[in-house]
Amino acid sequence: MIKAIEILQKPRLQLLQLIESLDIHLLNEVPAGFNNNIAWNLGHIVAAQQGVCYLRAGLPMRISQDLYELYKPGSRPEKFISEAEIKEISGLLTTTLEQLEQDYTEGLFSNYTPWTTRYGVEINNIGDAISFLPFHDGLHHGYVLAQRRALFGRQL
Repeated sequence: MIKAIEILQKPRLQLLQLIESLDIHLLNEVPAGFNNNIAWNLGHIVAAQQGVCYLRAGLPMRISQDLYELYKPGSRPEKFISEAEIKEISGLLTTTLEQLEQDYTEGLFSNYTPWTTRYGVEINNIGDAISFLPFHDGLHHGYVLAQRRALFGRQL
């Protein structure tokens, strides 16, 4: 599982590079045909990881409840996401994985509650949850790429 967590780091770092040159207003803009924006997708990646790993194991999340509520599954952008918030989310994209690795190594996820994702994937334990994260992250990474293309056209 440690390797699976390490594998998640690289695409998240690439996502951060992808957005570093984008203006705060572009990160908040909802492109035509989408119901969210780049900033929301970044926050959602963090929030979903917390829900899939920590909440399902009956553990306290490693992010604030307020942040979770803004980006949890089923949410949509509710407000302009400030530069400070983007910076916080950007940091959480990597630090939450480091914390997950530490918590996994310490065996904190022993009371995991099985569930089935909206995609029909059965998640029975933390190992399954961690194995599911690259699919979920990849889905939202793809949305960010598509939104970026929609905002800038083909010149990127």
